[in-house]
Amino acid sequence: MALTSGTKLGPYEIQSPLGAGGMGEVYRARDTRLERSVAIKILPAHFSSDPLRKQRFEREAKTISNLNHPHICVLHDVGSQDGIDYLVMECVEGETLVERELTPRNFRIQFQVERDHDLSNCALYFRPSPPLPCPPPRCSAIIDQVGSF
Repeated sequence: MALTSGTKLGPYEIQSPLGAGGMGEVYRARDTRLERSVAIKILPAHFSSDPLRKQRFEREAKTISNLNHPHICVLHDVGSQDGIDYLVMECVEGETLVERELTPRNFRIQFQVERDHDLSNCALYFRPSPPLPCPPPRCSAIIDQVGSF
């Protein structure tokens, strides 16, 4: 189920799609209470009826809520409305690793070393929590506007 601009999930107003993957769809949204941009990940309707997928989505929320790491986005809220389960996360502006790798950079080798170091640190941070993959998928990692994860 694709959400359209203007759709409301609780106090969050969908603005535009950001991406989709194996576990959900992610949208840019506006938190109308705190007047900030957020990212909302929804569990698609065809997964909501699958108890194992729903349980995995809930486990992801619980795991992320217990993490505090500079390379992992912050979970702000969880909710369910009209059969749509969603997670509300920090919206990080930047490029995915896939997008960044498509553009040649003069510092590619240095970036590769820094990226591998940061992703391995992030992966080590995940190790005690088996429900999430290690390391995170390349399309889930965002490089912010100053080149940091």
